[in-house]
Order: sequence, then C-alpha cells, then structure tokens
Amino acid sequence: MRIHVVSDVHGRADALARAGDGADALVCLGDLLLFVDYADHSQGIFPELFGAEKATEYVGLRTAGRFDEARAMSAGLWAALGGDPREHIETAARRQYERIFSAMPTPAYLTYGNVDLPRLGADHLRPGQRVLDGEVVEIGGLRFGFVGGGLRTRYRTPNEIDDEEFARKVEAVGEVDVLCCHIPPAIPELLYDVVARRFERGSEATLEAIRRTQPRFALFGHVHQPLAGRARVGRTECVNVGHFRGRGTPFALEW
Repeated sequence: MRIHVVSDVHGRADALARAGDGADALVCLGDLLLFVDYADHSQGIFPELFGAEKATEYVGLRTAGRFDEARAMSAGLWAALGGDPREHIETAARRQYERIFSAMPTPAYLTYGNVDLPRLGADHLRPGQRVLDGEVVEIGGLRFGFVGGGLRTRYRTPNEIDDEEFARKVEAVGEVDVLCCHIPPAIPELLYDVVARRFERGSEATLEAIRRTQPRFALFGHVHQPLAGRARVGRTECVNVGHFRGRGTPFALEW
C-alpha cells in the first residue's frame, strides 16, 4: 500500500494534479488557499485584489512584526476597494477552491489548515474526496486520525481555534496508526522556521496523545522551512511532510 501525503498546497493546483501518481490514495493536511505568497508577492488573494506592490509592503510589515501597521494598511485598502471585505475574500477563495478540488486526485482524505475557510471548501468537493476533522478512517488496514485547523496566534489566520477545542478533536481521534494534523506537536525543533526566523505554534494536546498512544507516524505540515523535519517520540516517527507549494512533490508512506 502506498499513500502520498501533502500539506500547505497554497494554490499549487498544477503539482497537486500529479500528486497521486503511483499512489493508492492521497492525504492532504490543509492550507489549500493562498492569501499572499511571501516568496512571490504577485501570487494570492491579496495581490489579486490590490496588486503586487501593495502585497510587498504588506509582507514587509508582517515580516518585521509590525502587525498593527499591517492591519491599518490593509484596512485602508479594503475601505478604498469598497463593499464587504469578506465578500471579496470569499469570491477569490471560491475560485481557488474550485481549481484545487478540480485538480485533486481521488481517492483523497483531507483536513483543513489554519488559513482555510472550511465552509467554502465544502461546496467544491468532488466524489472520492472526503474531509475529516476529529475523525478516523481506515486506509489499507491502518487507522488514520485527522485533526485540522491551527491554534490562536497573533497572525489571526481564519481557521484558528482555542486550545480546548483542538484538544477535544485530538481526544476524539483516540488511538490510531497514523495521526494526521495540520500543525506539529509542540516539539521546539519542529516548530522553528529557519527562513521566517520564528517559532510557529504547535499542539501540546497532540504531543501528549503521541506519548500516550504511540501511533506509528504523526504527520503534519504548517512550518514551511523547519529546523528539523523529523523527530522521534517513543516509537512514533513525527514527520513534517513538506511545503507542497514550494516542493511540488508529496511525502510517500508505504506498508
């Protein structure tokens, strides 16, 4: 049995269309949408609405940790654009989801990441594509548990939830062979992004579940350029499956 696993697709529909080649199924760990590409400021919802120059300014403020200024700048742009910002964002997000789900191979088992808008994505699912969150599915005789979304941060991405809600989803999954989350367990070397030069948030609840139940694998994404891509917790191999938008290739799991 061979499963291909991707995370942090961020609009990369071209590579996603090939991600299932040679695999029995695809697993996607979220962040399908692209709001702004920090490497190419012409790509994403923000530059689509306001242009690459404004996106560069916005990225610069956020990279410098000047979040209040970034929010003020963004508020001015939205005011000048007119209408409800949510409607503009949702229209652009729907276009991205249409492209992503049209390209996604089947069968596919997926959960959403912290930048996703799950209620919009649900409208674009195709037959053979299944969303799981706090749920378990059997694939090739192994139990795969899925926990989507991210935890609250100063970045205020759309699909962040409270620690308690996240922990309830982890608990609902229980004992599995493969634990699939968008964000990593709270292990420092898995959380530090060496390019962004910051720690992302990881889940203490996920780490505790791994220590207690010892799945074969814990798979995740979220940290695009991690200090460490793997770590062991007892018998569990914790693996960052890679930044799919940047790499364009899936992680392969075989048994």
